Amino acid sequence: MDALLRGDAAAQRRAIAKAITLLESTRADHRAQGDELLTALLPHTGQAFRLGISGVPGVGKSTFIEVLGLYLIAQGHRVAVLTIDPSSTVSGGSILGDKTRMEHLSVHERAYIRPSPSSGTLGGVAEKTREAMLVCEAAGYDVVIVETVGVGQSETAVANMTDMFVLMQLPNAGDDLQAIKKGVMELADLVIINKADIDADAATRAEAQITSAMRLFGLVNNAMGSEQAANYDKLWHPQVVQLSALHNKGVDAFWAAVTQFRTIQTGNGQLAARRRHQSLAWMWERIDAGLKQAFRHDPAVSAMLPALMAQVENGQLPASTAARNLLSAQSGRAQAAIK
Repeated sequence: MDALLRGDAAAQRRAIAKAITLLESTRADHRAQGDELLTALLPHTGQAFRLGISGVPGVGKSTFIEVLGLYLIAQGHRVAVLTIDPSSTVSGGSILGDKTRMEHLSVHERAYIRPSPSSGTLGGVAEKTREAMLVCEAAGYDVVIVETVGVGQSETAVANMTDMFVLMQLPNAGDDLQAIKKGVMELADLVIINKADIDADAATRAEAQITSAMRLFGLVNNAMGSEQAANYDKLWHPQVVQLSALHNKGVDAFWAAVTQFRTIQTGNGQLAARRRHQSLAWMWERIDAGLKQAFRHDPAVSAMLPALMAQVENGQLPASTAARNLLSAQSGRAQAAIK
């Protein structure tokens, strides 16, 4: 705690790393210590701006984050970056290689970068990303960036843990129909068309298509009454920005849009409401994870599991029946397996 909150740069960096490692541990005693640590750190959190950045593999997320991080440091900010790497479904391993694309930002004393494996967690983030964000906030980083696994249309978990959800797109990434599909697009607060220098005409077409699609989402999801129409200018409306991270062009326009978003959402109370909702969602996610863990370690379940697994594998018992019997076993109402 002392090193994390008040230590010098080297001691604080080490304390942050140890704290996140403790929180990511699956040992029961470590989890109890992690809960105590988070409770103690909580009064020191909440002042940072949380920025989630997502996009398909190869869109340039890491390159953009390095350019953005260096820009923010030049503006006087301290930047923490939490990157999520996919874990292999075969070996379970993860290369954690995003720092190789952030060679300047990763060695800067006012930046902290922490790669974490997804470890099978769906949604493009890791299981303990929220906890890691709070540790970085307590350490005094005022901008916390979460870079997701390269995602498709349904990996939207990062939108439920950050203040602003930014989606990166490529020129020539799809047609008009692709732009208006539901899913990750309708949750984006800001869309970036990266690599706009490669094909300026394609980038302009993509900007027009996505802008039109996002306006359509607004009309469908928020049919305005007279009161909403009167407050239209007090609400944030998603925008589309072109940039080239490789050539460091458009980053200032991007941050100007982020600043405008923060000002509007703070003024109308939406930012605070979003965080309250996220805190409750976090609680229920941990409850779900805890129930799953308790189920797997229940003695009655462990006793029945091998036989039921064998019956399911051999086609002697429907999977749904086996699941119902195992759930009944945990609750003390075990029944004989249906033959």
